[in-house]
Amino acid sequence: MHPYLDLHRAVTRRHFLSRSSIGIGAIALAAMSGRTPAALDPRRADSLHTRLPHFAPRAKRVIYLHMAGSPPQQDLLDPKPALKQYDGKPCPEEMLAGERFAFIKGHPTILASPYTFAPRGKSGIEISELMPHLSSMADELTVIRSMHTTQFNHAPAQLFLYTGSPLLGRPSMGAWLMYGLGSENQNLPGFVVLVSGNKNPDAGKSVWGSGFLPSVHQGVQCRSSGDPILYVSNPQGLSRDSRRRALSTLARMNEMAHQQHGDPETLARIEQYELAFRMQMSVPEVMDIAREPADVLAMYGAQPGGSSFANNCLLARRLVENGVRFVQLFDWGWDTHGTGPSDDIITQLPLKCRLTDRPIAALLRDLKQRGLLEDTLVVWSGEFGRTAMNEKRNGSTYLGRDHHPHCFSIWLAGGGVKRGYVHGATDDLGYRITENPMDVHDLQATILHLLGIDHERLTYRFQGRDFRLTDVFGRVVPEIFA
Repeated sequence: MHPYLDLHRAVTRRHFLSRSSIGIGAIALAAMSGRTPAALDPRRADSLHTRLPHFAPRAKRVIYLHMAGSPPQQDLLDPKPALKQYDGKPCPEEMLAGERFAFIKGHPTILASPYTFAPRGKSGIEISELMPHLSSMADELTVIRSMHTTQFNHAPAQLFLYTGSPLLGRPSMGAWLMYGLGSENQNLPGFVVLVSGNKNPDAGKSVWGSGFLPSVHQGVQCRSSGDPILYVSNPQGLSRDSRRRALSTLARMNEMAHQQHGDPETLARIEQYELAFRMQMSVPEVMDIAREPADVLAMYGAQPGGSSFANNCLLARRLVENGVRFVQLFDWGWDTHGTGPSDDIITQLPLKCRLTDRPIAALLRDLKQRGLLEDTLVVWSGEFGRTAMNEKRNGSTYLGRDHHPHCFSIWLAGGGVKRGYVHGATDDLGYRITENPMDVHDLQATILHLLGIDHERLTYRFQGRDFRLTDVFGRVVPEIFA
């Protein structure tokens, strides 16, 4: 180390406090936080445990179901019968003025939904025939038809939804929750990610990354078949006792490095190694859905040993049941442009609904039966909406819709939201919001509020300023609260 660097570190307040882990700095910080000095040491296993929220929460955990590629709201959750009278006709000029599309060229024609809607449950929420199983749970849902975003391409829209910015580098929603609330268990990650559809989301692993937060808060991707987590098993010939001795030695070396350099990531690495060691015993048990009764497997349509969205929904219930704070499911294949049968609304959209509708309804029903839905917030969404026009890319004869940021539909259930409620509305063609617009930052602020967090107070100082998930925007939407 350069002597001048050592000198400067010795006289900085941050380095003084970091070197005083059992002295003045820790005692002062403990007094302000109401904790004992020992509890401030991030190397301790309980340093990632539950922290007090800002106020009484309605929800304790979140299951976020993301349909990557974005489902068409006009075909699933926002019925627009007026589209039928304009079907196949050129769309009104005012819909095109100043508009940018991802793929539509020229003057597009209106596309009516080929699917019927009907009132469901006692609440009468209109839901598409493509989702009969979800329709049976309509009275548990808050459907929001007035979501909007600033992004119309997949990767930036996904980043914006989960990190509050369309640019790389910000912490994800799950990482913020881990930073703000901590974990409810010692032996499992607090933030778990499950992917189906044979592809990661377009924004990649940044949508469950920790950004500039300590890396211990990032999501852990698990697999529903084979080893749940890559490289979590000991190499052949290495016993658990040998692994324990090796990690203990490595921890002592990392502690020496932290005492010398004061890098908080060194402590995060120690904690990650220790968590991985504990996970070797706990993760395989929790991820083994073969332990479930036959009737539960049948309800989800899950098959042990396979890799499917149905398996992931069942795993989500098992994970939150065992204290995981945030479970994020990504299912790829919802980008229905209509360039062929693999991405149109006649073949691909019904296929995706068949693969997801039953397990989603089973998840809601299962959580409710176990008394978990009351304090588990379930969210279903894409990253933006789809146009009311047929895309017809390169003259395609298949039916499909382009990206549309101005309005889209999502739903929430459990976790303190209203049951059987519709929030917001769009115009007759499902093109613009007419009632109660809800921005992406509003959704983020509302989710945090349900978990007992004031989104304006959950901040982290980085590069000279305080950052937060909602940036400088966002308002809580209490109208959807029960």
